[in-house]
Amino acid sequence: MSVVTLLDVTVLNNPAAFTDPYTFKITFEALENLQHDLEWKLTYVGSAQSSEHDQELDSLLVGPVPPGTNTFTFEADPPKITTIPSSEILGVTVILLTCSYDGREFVRVGYYVNNEYDDEALAENPPAKPIIEKIRRNILAEKPRVTRFAIKWDSEATAPPEYPPDQPEADQAPDDEAAYGAEEEEEEEEAEVEAEAAAVPAPGEDAEMGDADAPVKEDDEASDAGSEDLEAESSGSEEEDEEELVEGDVDEEMEVEEDKPASGASAVKDDVMVH
Repeated sequence: MSVVTLLDVTVLNNPAAFTDPYTFKITFEALENLQHDLEWKLTYVGSAQSSEHDQELDSLLVGPVPPGTNTFTFEADPPKITTIPSSEILGVTVILLTCSYDGREFVRVGYYVNNEYDDEALAENPPAKPIIEKIRRNILAEKPRVTRFAIKWDSEATAPPEYPPDQPEADQAPDDEAAYGAEEEEEEEEAEVEAEAAAVPAPGEDAEMGDADAPVKEDDEASDAGSEDLEAESSGSEEEDEEELVEGDVDEEMEVEEDKPASGASAVKDDVMVH
């Protein structure tokens, strides 16, 4: 947990001339008394290609810091033109507002800054050598990027845990890479064996398939002969069945059919009553 929390940063003079100082109103909250001062810094990024052109515009020590909400004004000098490449004076750059405690940075606020001519003619046709007096800066104050870092404050209890944590047991354990590699090789070999076995036909299958093509004609003749006998037998049986039904089986079948629906109807009535 952070002992100091940044609550708000307001840019007071924006937009402004390139040569005007930067002015911020900063509000933060402290949960307890601090043994050291807070160090605030403003850094101007002179080039996107190299950090050699970065400038620390100003720094400020704030303290002693009492518990509660605290507000102060931070003013920093404009960047020096001599340390910025002439090709990167115009355009978009970045400023960084940081705060450290006992040499440990715990918060950083970044802003985009657009430097351009306030004259339309110069903006359309900028001269080879920038005219600093005509350049105007505009800080994108509505969209700051805030980054917080966990640090140790005055007590050991506030110190952040080590990352990554010590794991002596894991360091002493044997390497499992060889075992995992062996298992993968075994699985691949088994898959290859199964694929080869599936591709080989079972014994006797080819012979049966080959013989099946030869006696097709004989089977057709046998099937035709059998079908004729079945038709003859079926026609005779149907006539006999009709004669038997005419002689006296009709009454017996009707009696059975009359008994079945009677029992079924009573069952339905019993079910309805139960429910």
